[in-house]
Amino acid sequence: MQFDEIPWLDVQRRSSTASTLPTEQASESTAGSSVDATVHPTDRYLSVLESTLEYARRRDYVGPDYGDGMSSALLQALPVENRWLNIAVQETVKRAPVDVRPLLRVEPRRNYKGGALFLMANLNYRELLTERDAASEPDFDPLAETKRLADWLVEERCAGYSGFCGGHRHEIQHFHTKGVPNDPDIVSTAYAVKALLRAAHLDEEYAEIARTATSFLVDELNYREVPEGAKIDYHLNHPDDSYTLNSAALGARMLVDLYAYFDDDELRKRATKILDHVAAHQTERGGWPYRVPTSASHLSMDSHHNGFIIESFQRYRDVVDTDRYADTLSSALEFYRTELFELDGAPNFDEKNAYPRDIHASTQGMLVFTREGNLELADRILRWVLANLQVEGEEGRFYYRKYRHHMKRVTLMRWCQGWMAYALSEFLLAAQDNGSRGSV
Repeated sequence: MQFDEIPWLDVQRRSSTASTLPTEQASESTAGSSVDATVHPTDRYLSVLESTLEYARRRDYVGPDYGDGMSSALLQALPVENRWLNIAVQETVKRAPVDVRPLLRVEPRRNYKGGALFLMANLNYRELLTERDAASEPDFDPLAETKRLADWLVEERCAGYSGFCGGHRHEIQHFHTKGVPNDPDIVSTAYAVKALLRAAHLDEEYAEIARTATSFLVDELNYREVPEGAKIDYHLNHPDDSYTLNSAALGARMLVDLYAYFDDDELRKRATKILDHVAAHQTERGGWPYRVPTSASHLSMDSHHNGFIIESFQRYRDVVDTDRYADTLSSALEFYRTELFELDGAPNFDEKNAYPRDIHASTQGMLVFTREGNLELADRILRWVLANLQVEGEEGRFYYRKYRHHMKRVTLMRWCQGWMAYALSEFLLAAQDNGSRGSV
């Protein structure tokens, strides 16, 4: 069990099926329901992207993060080391109805995966301006920001491993072990690889560095073939009695990204075997549990982790083979659309619970449906976010979660700003091109 799987009661039961809008949700969506269809999405939302990037840039991409409670100066000052105390502080910071980070003096940091998201968002923003042939230059250089963040990803990679890798830059108390800032994981690594490949036109060395992440996946994360395909570990401290599906899918997507760039067929073969195993664990309903066996986690078929898996299969389809996982992807998209989102674009937490409505679930939905070419649904999700999670009077700043009776009024730099900047920039590029994109 990991730090994000301590069974706290922050998930509230759904009050409706996916096909019916609950009363409180109907009122939530009203503010974003009136849209002038004649206005192009880029004209309507570009200022939101600019403000989102500006919020992060003014803070040098430093801010609170989802699981940063162990960075509490008060906790660090205690003369004792206790696992349960660590968990209590970490989970209180994460799940308290108000932001207690200032009270506990939690040190803000730049998140590694967040750096990758902001890199790609800045690069997309530059492409948007180029394609629009904007008359005026922005008040900053998006390419310079891209280069600066790419250099930072290279400099801050985890040292001492067989290939390029990265991870969270704060301690994390897992249920059985404690992760330290130099502990890499496949999720952070996959997004850093994706970002460096996107930035490789600025410096080819970025791609060569990213390529070595294959060795990290194979050697450090224990790539091994099994009857249903192949498996990899989420991170170096993963328990042996369970398996995390979404992280495996993202590892496969990383190999597909590298295959698309380097055309190394061994990468394709390994990615296929990993995804074969993930596909074999799809439920009849169409989604995936967080872990197998399902008893290993309190998380069920939650929204953004299912989105990770779906996007990985989409990437394989777009780069490698349109048919191999066609049935898997079809049923997954149907489940995702009908059970994990409401008609007005509101995200459900999982297949059973509407609340909390999380911005990460929203942004992942925007990415999935943008890649699928369903820009109308991606736009609907975006409008719900702007109406319900954007801070009133502060364009481009977003709250973390909306519960049934209260809002978690904290802006997490990666979870809120990073994901919103990246998802919105991908959506706007697709809308500008009037179709889904096939970029890394």
